[in-house]
Amino acid sequence: MAQTDVTKALTADHAALYDTLVARRYFAKFERITGHLAQVAAEMEAEGRLGRAELRIVGDYVTALARSFAALGHKYLMTGRIEGAAPGQLTIDRHESGFPVFQELLVMANDAQQAGRHLAALPSEAELKDDMIRQIVGQLTIPTQLQYVLSQRLYYEALDAGGLFWARNDPDYLWLADVGPDRRRYLLHWAVYDAQVNLPVIYLMEVEDSGRDALPRDRRRWPRAQSALMAQSLDGLKLVTIAQGFDRDFDDLHPKHLRRIHLGPMYSHAFTLQSGPIREVLEQAAGAEGEDWALAWTVEDLESARVEEEKSGWFSSVEREVFALDPFSGRGAETGATRTDRAIILPERPFQVLAEKNPEGFHAVRKFVVGAGGKVLSYR
Repeated sequence: MAQTDVTKALTADHAALYDTLVARRYFAKFERITGHLAQVAAEMEAEGRLGRAELRIVGDYVTALARSFAALGHKYLMTGRIEGAAPGQLTIDRHESGFPVFQELLVMANDAQQAGRHLAALPSEAELKDDMIRQIVGQLTIPTQLQYVLSQRLYYEALDAGGLFWARNDPDYLWLADVGPDRRRYLLHWAVYDAQVNLPVIYLMEVEDSGRDALPRDRRRWPRAQSALMAQSLDGLKLVTIAQGFDRDFDDLHPKHLRRIHLGPMYSHAFTLQSGPIREVLEQAAGAEGEDWALAWTVEDLESARVEEEKSGWFSSVEREVFALDPFSGRGAETGATRTDRAIILPERPFQVLAEKNPEGFHAVRKFVVGAGGKVLSYR
């Protein structure tokens, strides 16, 4: 396929939000959605599906994601109001994910490196607001240019504050327990904004460390382990491929449990081009303001079933994990996981339509329903 054809294929499902009100509605929708994700994670923790440590880590990534969307909301606040190239338009993947495209995260990371310089060159928020009042009162005109400058200041302030979800969120660790002499258990966690599907993906790996030095203090193994995990953080790779590769790359690091959480896709009658039953559900629910959305949440788990000894050289052996794959219908080799749980988060009105239609493909999908007051209820 020619390069131009590849480019067309990658961008055919992308859409730019040119209108101010449309862009603001988009970010307002995501602000509501990300606000519900922490409740969904808490519900899973209450049911024993997430540990307390995992709940905190997932909550931190969700908070970081919300901050990234808030920053982009400032950047594109004046979309359609300013002539010329600035401020541009937000580009979203309207077919595969409903999220901003990967390129938006890359540009934001680059902007963050220069945030201090931009802030030093911009007037303060107080100065800008004072100038706005003077223009409104003195010239009786809307201070559009000043509003744009303020939006950019708020954008760079958000980047400068940090704590955002980036295209790459490198591995970190949490000590869990000492499980034997010179053997420790850690929860490794990292996240990416996957370029193939334009979605945020969180990884959690419980690993036992039998090395001489504790992994976080080992200046040789820890950087190598971080690089190895990031290199395999691709949506197209099966969990068993990632875990087996890590297991063989590090003889003294033993992955016991690997979990991958996909946040999305987001479906919206106003913004995405969904197909199948979800399209009809959101179409019928579109009459209610702010209730024409649904967010998928998929959790893949891979667990070690047992350990086998494998010869290493003439006189030694190493531990190798044997992972348990999904035993049902021979799907283990296909999924590369011990189990896969799918859920969908949606408001009451779309849930009512979904319950009435009862499409076959949604029977095994867990439903988290946002009710009155933002309370999240769980339905199987």
